[in-house]
Amino acid sequence: MRMLSKPIPGSSGDVLTCLPSPYLPHAATGLLYLPRFLAKCRYVKEHGALPPSYAKNYKRGLDRFLCLHLGIDPAAVEKIVFAAAVVAEVEAGLKALLPADLRVAKWNRELVQKGTTPAGREFLKEALTAMGCADRVDQIISVPDLIDFDEGRID
Repeated sequence: MRMLSKPIPGSSGDVLTCLPSPYLPHAATGLLYLPRFLAKCRYVKEHGALPPSYAKNYKRGLDRFLCLHLGIDPAAVEKIVFAAAVVAEVEAGLKALLPADLRVAKWNRELVQKGTTPAGREFLKEALTAMGCADRVDQIISVPDLIDFDEGRID
């Protein structure tokens, strides 16, 4: 049996295994990825900044796609997290900020398909090649998969 490749340590920059999987749903809304964006905001609140490998997509990338879907500004989510002393305050702030119709199924479907277009597949191939894992291109089929793979949640 052939051993599957693993990312070359440091190839994608620092790796924060403290962040939840993009596939983890938010308990109150069911929105995939929202717990991860909230965790990134908490990390910035606690540490002042994310490592450069994460900072480049903070409030951009999937963070921004989620907020565009919801019709809100990523900075508004960050502001809620920064101002809250406890999780209940974050949840109350989100409840006030988020639209009534979250279109959860539409977002969740779009998220799990990020990276499946021809351009997305090329992006994933380039990222996996840079990580020393070009052989994994048929198994790592979406951007959320790439995140989970990089952070050690996919063998």
